[in-house]
Amino acid sequence: MATTKTSRKPLVHKGPGKAASVSSPKAEVYSRDASIAGLIARKLEEDIVLGRRHPRERLVEQDLSVDFNTHRGDVRLALFELEKKGIVQRIPNRGAIVRDLTPREVTEIYAVREELEVMAVRILSLPVPKADLASIEALQLEHSKAVDAGELLAVFHSNVRFHRVLYGLCGNNCLIETIEYLAQKVSGIRSYAYANPAALDDARRDHIEMIAALRDSRRDDLIKLIKRHLMPAAQAYIRAYRQRFGEAAV
Repeated sequence: MATTKTSRKPLVHKGPGKAASVSSPKAEVYSRDASIAGLIARKLEEDIVLGRRHPRERLVEQDLSVDFNTHRGDVRLALFELEKKGIVQRIPNRGAIVRDLTPREVTEIYAVREELEVMAVRILSLPVPKADLASIEALQLEHSKAVDAGELLAVFHSNVRFHRVLYGLCGNNCLIETIEYLAQKVSGIRSYAYANPAALDDARRDHIEMIAALRDSRRDDLIKLIKRHLMPAAQAYIRAYRQRFGEAAV
């Protein structure tokens, strides 16, 4: 069976351990704004976030080129993009794997995330303009609907957009970019929190309380909420890591 195709056909994503299925034309027709490599990177990231691909799992270029019905060059570019985000790791003589973060790495990243996100809240201007509040409220409504429907992929994307707009209020582009980079770096651990419906309800509650604090210009309360909101995903990942690899690994 040929593993590399020279013609461009609609992107096919089998997914890990699944039969091939052609995605909807609207979602998969690539253009100047969305290359095949970009689509592959997005789908692989979604698989990792949703726990379909696990830490230390190998990402074999040739297998992925068959899964996505495209060239290995497209797959290689996608893996480079995920490596830049810190989601994928390349190991000499082994190729690419889903990055495995140790509990210590997770703890260190979250400590820095907390400082940066609190900094963003400290420097944002209050009161927040009504238009910005309306945008955040609309994003939270999307997130809440996704939680109710159990649509984890929609939960992930709406959550990312919510926090992007929230921290964007600080107006410091360097700080905004760094916050987003660190959030992407630990996106692979989100599935451990998503597995618990109560954790999703807690995240929704935090978002609603954050919006209320913004509306009332209660900066100190918002800072407390930011700190509380960060912890569940990291704690869930470390518990799972301990169960999988034992106390010595932790």
